[in-house]
Amino acid sequence: MLRSSITCQSVTALSHSHRLCFLSNLRFSHFARNPLLSKSAALIKWNNRKANSCSNNNNRSGMATFTTRALAQPLKNADELIDSVETFIFDCDGVIWKGDSLIEGVPETLDLLRSKGKRLVFVTNNSTKSRKQYGKKFETLGLDVSEEEIFASSFAAAAYLKSINFPKDKKVYVIGEDGILKELELAGYQYLGGPEDGGKKIELKPGFLMEHDEDVGAVVVGFDRYFNYYKVQYGTLCIRENPGCLFIATNRDAVTHLTDAQEWAGGGSMVGALIGSTQREPLVVGKPSTFMMDYLADKFGIQKSQICMVGDRLDTDILFGQNGGCKTLLVLSGVTSLATLQSPNNKIQPDFYTNKISDFLSLKAAAV
Repeated sequence: MLRSSITCQSVTALSHSHRLCFLSNLRFSHFARNPLLSKSAALIKWNNRKANSCSNNNNRSGMATFTTRALAQPLKNADELIDSVETFIFDCDGVIWKGDSLIEGVPETLDLLRSKGKRLVFVTNNSTKSRKQYGKKFETLGLDVSEEEIFASSFAAAAYLKSINFPKDKKVYVIGEDGILKELELAGYQYLGGPEDGGKKIELKPGFLMEHDEDVGAVVVGFDRYFNYYKVQYGTLCIRENPGCLFIATNRDAVTHLTDAQEWAGGGSMVGALIGSTQREPLVVGKPSTFMMDYLADKFGIQKSQICMVGDRLDTDILFGQNGGCKTLLVLSGVTSLATLQSPNNKIQPDFYTNKISDFLSLKAAAV
């Protein structure tokens, strides 16, 4: 991978969108050489689709990454947007809730959209819970959402491994929480790590050599409140020393909403530690990667042009929608302020923006 790292440094003059495709191709080349996956047609198909997506994004008017787009417009006619799509994909943190608090007007808004026959899907980069656990959170907040409508990055990690026919005799080392473990177990994969390793310490004595399981074929890194040096070292050894070991990130979010009082360091901080120690770029299965978008479109038979992605983050939610060729709506109820959106330094422009999703109700009333 050293050659790949040097090559990446030599193309810093490329546009960000071309760099993304370039890194994708490097990743594909690495996996094509991977002895674990050399016979996996599913992997090749997925990476080809991803590479084609990059190519299509670069050639499409208003490219999906950091190419100049028309400035976002305030949402004025909710009915027009609602009638123009069949499916709404909602981020959760900062859109549906903050921490454990439901954002005002959400139940009524979801009821409105369902009454109009719209399909609702909830996609979150938060990997601490499984789909079943998120279902219980929705229920606790008084929202009627089925498990089939929920897609967390913990599920995406397991779904990705299944899509590439990851060998069942190989193990997955998890730097993350219970959600990832539960989804891996449901998918039939062996795993180690997770919260159990949160209390482990390394006693650095002269001549000490840390051992690791040579059957680990993938390291999955997500948000981890039990993150420690033991996990960093164990994951690093697996990625660097186990032939063909995959480095998978659930997301690279800089911050997250653990409470509604402030922003907290996100999963990207854990992923960044492994990037630094391994000098490898991870394959990201959460937003803004198109893996979950492709998965959803295939599962539900949705045309991506008939989807509106609603989120509070520009570099994950909105980019996720743009990468997938969807309409995009930014809500200002989460991490992004109007000042940030309208800053000359911001190159990611959604189609529309509004304060919160319950504006669908007031804007509808105003239109009438």
